[in-house]
Amino acid sequence: MKVKAIKTKLFKKNDDLFSFVISNIKKVKENSVIVITSKIVALSEGRIVMHDGKESHDIFKEKIIKSESEYMLKTTHTWLTIKDGMVMANAGIDESNSFGGIVLLPKDSFKSAKIIREKLKKYYGVKNLGILITDSRLFPLRAGIVGAAIGYAGFHGVRDYRGTPDIFGRNLKLSRTDVADSLATSAVLEMGEGREQQPLAIITEASIVFSDKINKKELLIDIHDDLYMPLFKNAHKLPKKHKRV
Repeated sequence: MKVKAIKTKLFKKNDDLFSFVISNIKKVKENSVIVITSKIVALSEGRIVMHDGKESHDIFKEKIIKSESEYMLKTTHTWLTIKDGMVMANAGIDESNSFGGIVLLPKDSFKSAKIIREKLKKYYGVKNLGILITDSRLFPLRAGIVGAAIGYAGFHGVRDYRGTPDIFGRNLKLSRTDVADSLATSAVLEMGEGREQQPLAIITEASIVFSDKINKKELLIDIHDDLYMPLFKNAHKLPKKHKRV
């Protein structure tokens, strides 16, 4: 697998995402994945909020996090939240490189990925093209961020080994590979999180299955079956809608 990050000019609120991508990526090979950071997708949708000055910045920020979250729990350094079936800090809102405002996540990252994929497939003249919208996240008890897929289109996000034999012939019962987040982590490693100014990347030669149809819930599991469930102290308050498919 090869990952190439693309350095670009600054992307501003309400800039056209399609024009931005094709101006920075001139050609795309068949069976490629174009990676786009969630921030520029959100900015293209106008998803940035400026502080109105009527209250403290912390209170203003907390209200935004609450409005964007399905569940939130205060921790020492941040709010631990659940949004769109994922555990993340502060509901994914971002103040870095944000022109002085607070950038929210895209309204519907899967829908955004699908729309831009259809346009780019026609423009580049390819059949198999993946679009991956990335953010970052932390693992419990690990330092540093890794990439996370918050939306994608054009490929299956999970490789399912359940019911297949291992090398000794024993049937696997639980094994699945999180393809989407694995791709996101590889891309974010190259794109960076600071001053790199590389919000786009191209992944080629990846071991993935391309498809025009995806199940946006394929990565979700029942929250009460989650490995980290014991860490949530207020389990009875957790949302019920995160069900396995």
